[in-house]
Amino acid sequence: MKYKDYYAVLGVAQDATLEDIKKAYRLLAKAHHPDMSKASGAEDRFKEAAEAYACLKNADKRAAYDALGRVPEGQGFSPPPAWREHFGANPQHMADMDLADLLASLNARARAGPASNAPHTGKDQQDSVHISLSDTVTGSHMNFSLRDGDKEKHIEVNIPAGIRQGQKIRLRGMGGKGSNGGRNGDIYLHVELIPHPVFKPLADDLYFELAVTPWEAVLGAEIEIPTLQDSVMLSLPPGTRNGHKLRIKGKGLPAAHQSRGDLFAVVHLETPSQVSDDERQHYQALADSSTFNPRATPQQKASHRHTGK
Repeated sequence: MKYKDYYAVLGVAQDATLEDIKKAYRLLAKAHHPDMSKASGAEDRFKEAAEAYACLKNADKRAAYDALGRVPEGQGFSPPPAWREHFGANPQHMADMDLADLLASLNARARAGPASNAPHTGKDQQDSVHISLSDTVTGSHMNFSLRDGDKEKHIEVNIPAGIRQGQKIRLRGMGGKGSNGGRNGDIYLHVELIPHPVFKPLADDLYFELAVTPWEAVLGAEIEIPTLQDSVMLSLPPGTRNGHKLRIKGKGLPAAHQSRGDLFAVVHLETPSQVSDDERQHYQALADSSTFNPRATPQQKASHRHTGK
């Protein structure tokens, strides 16, 4: 389990009042809400602020959080036995839990002392699920098998559109059985995107290399290119250079508010490794007649423009 400094996230002191905490959260939520800010990382900061506020606004959760002590941000830790007994958490699966989930799982017997017949939440289970880029566009359903002790559990998983590498799919109540009336644990599936042979994702956008011939780059061309769902025509402008990026709007990955990212074709100039005698003559004629010199100095280029040569 990784420690998160909720006070530092909200920018308040450890002895801050509830009103101070609410005010700090409102300011952060307004600044970083996805509807208000398109800055890189804004959505993550908004979620962190919401998680911190959900803990610190609740007196019982805040007391349990404060009782954990202070640990360096991001450092792994485990609550001490006395904390577990006092706040009624299940010690069997704490190591696999997120701090927010741990605080959310505190049961009703908090501060009532240990009891042999107290309810215990079932053990959470962790696994990974491999998802194709195409499934991130449309969403999908897939059958998933998970080993539960000596048994194999078969479940159907709903893959929502817009899922990303590193996100978690939470299946509530599908984990280990609770005891003494405690709720069942959850299953957390860690998303791993299957590498695509053509497209590389970057946030909401997709990138791929577009191979073009020298004559297409010079003269321009209409080229049919693939997307994750279909193919589209792309206009390559005359004089396109190697490495130039061409944008196809709305053909990337799902983004917020039912929009889509973009697809970027990165031009890669390809030259033939073998040519026929006739082709070689054409290339030689071009070399003899052309004044283009990519290695010319700025002064030489200016001189050519002035003389017309």
